[in-house]
Formats: sequence, structure tokens, C-alpha cells
Amino acid sequence: MNLNIDKWKIFRLGDLIDEIYKSKAYNKTDLQTFDYYDKNLIPYVSRTESNNSVDCFVEKSNFDKIESGNAIVIGDTTSTVSYQKNCFVTGDHIVVIRAKWLNEFTGLFIATLLQMEKYRYSYGRAYVVNSIVNTMIKLPVDDNDNPNWNWIQKFIKSLHYQLPNTQINSNPIRLNFNNWKYFKIEDLFDVTGSSTTPLTKLEEIGNGNYPYVTTQAKNNGIAGYYDYFTEQGNVLTIDSAVQGYCAYQEKCFSASDHVELLIPKFKMNKYIGLFFVTIINKENFRYNYGIKFNQGKIKQTKIKLPTTPDGKVDYNYIEKFIKSLPYADKI
Repeated sequence: MNLNIDKWKIFRLGDLIDEIYKSKAYNKTDLQTFDYYDKNLIPYVSRTESNNSVDCFVEKSNFDKIESGNAIVIGDTTSTVSYQKNCFVTGDHIVVIRAKWLNEFTGLFIATLLQMEKYRYSYGRAYVVNSIVNTMIKLPVDDNDNPNWNWIQKFIKSLHYQLPNTQINSNPIRLNFNNWKYFKIEDLFDVTGSSTTPLTKLEEIGNGNYPYVTTQAKNNGIAGYYDYFTEQGNVLTIDSAVQGYCAYQEKCFSASDHVELLIPKFKMNKYIGLFFVTIINKENFRYNYGIKFNQGKIKQTKIKLPTTPDGKVDYNYIEKFIKSLPYADKI
């Protein structure tokens, strides 16, 4: 289905919804949190822009007020917008919208339109209840000039996507932090620089199968594939110029400037590597253009890891944990 908005009409959001309110806020620091979902956990929704505003998962039994699903959720200071299909709890400054026409398809459509309006709002002019209800959105209409929710559903359903299937049906291993200890990165990895390869050289060589790893903090740092490599795979890379972004590189690759290598002193595979990436990226809030995550700081950074009874890093547990997660079979 093609979008032709010529005959769409503008509606005030407040005239379309049945209920809008601020949710009860729970302080994340008071909760035990998990980075995965199972049947005993529910999403903790915050003002984060990533992961559909789901910050983490928390146990259902800890709350006297749980929001039911099928709601549009807005962070009223960051203007983040998401559709929550399942029940959830929230942090502070979260607005919940409910309406009779809401379902998974219409919710995603309207959340997208509201997200496009966020440029109008900031900390100085927050996306609070009054501004939300007065937000004007353009929608397709039926013969009576009412919003055509049926067409919206069909449009979303027509989009080309296929949810991945997973063969992992068991519950993930729960993380128990009682036996975790701190280790310096330099005790676990050799930290060194990579060979800098100019992009112009790669363009002369031509496209191929080997990643070109850069300092960008997305797509595993990869900015293209070429028929050339300088570095061996099964290592971690860290951007030392911008955000300190860490990624696992399974294949041999070439790199731009300011890409540091973490070469393991232990037997690493992609499961263990991805675990380390998550732990190390928890530290990159400390670094930016003014404070670089250079080799010296990388070496001295301490990360907390699960240990065996004799105090060594429990790599076997790490691998089993990652493999127990849903969709780990797609890694």
C-alpha cells in the first residue's frame, strides 16, 4: 500500500483519545533489574529513546500499580514515544494515552506520528499533558471524514517485515551478582591499536566480505565491506575518539583511525564476546569528545564479572547465560 496524504485531514489528538494521565513512578535504583524478559518479569519503561523505551525488566510482584498494556507512552521531558503492547511499570515523567481504537497496529502508527512532532519540544517546552492533547496530527479519513482506523491497520500489516523465530523456549538463566568481582581490562585483554586503513584505499580495492570498522557507535562500528583486511577476528574493538563504543568483531577486518583492539588472553567466542561488549559499553557514559576512552583508560577500567569458587572469571557461566537468552540461536 502506498501513502497518499493529499486527502488526509488534521485532528487534535485530545479529541481522539479517551484517557491521558501521568503514570505512577518507580525509582529504578530501588528495584532489582534484569536485562532480559521471562514470564515473571515485566518491562520498566523510562524516557530512554532506545529499545522501545524499555529500560530493563523487573519482577511483577514488586508493585502495587501495574499499567495494563495496549497504551501509547510518552516521556514528558525527553519527548520519547512508544507503544506498549504488554503490561508495564514506569519511571518518572511518563504520560500514558489510552483510546478505544488502540491496538498494536494503530498504536505503532500514531506513536510514529507523535515521534515526528518531538522536534517541537525540549526541556524548555516539554511534551507534557497539555501540549500532547493539543498536538495536531494528519490522518487518513473514511467517507464520513473520521479517522480511518481500518485503513491504518491494513497499511501497517502490509509493511514488509518478518519477526525472527527462536528455538530457545526455556527461561534465561537468572543473573546472581553475589559472586561477581572486579577485574581490570588489561588483565583479561591485550590492549593495542589497529592499523589505520584510509577509506580511499578500500574504495580502490573494491567491495568484498571483510568489515571496515570505524568510530561510529552503531551497526557494530561497521561502515562497509571490502576485499581487504589487516586485523584478525574474534576480538573486541573500542572507538577511542567519540563515545568509547565497544563491539565484537567475529570476522577479519580493516579499521579507520582511533579504533583500539582488545585481544583476549583467554579462549573467547562470540557468546562470551557479546557479554563483554555489554559490560564494557556500560562504562562509555564516562567518555566523550573531551574525555577519550584511550588505551591507557581502557587498560585501567575495571569491569564486574561472574567468578568461579576460586575467584577466576567464570567464562563457562557467561557462555551458558548468553546461549539461554531468546534468539541466541540467531547469533
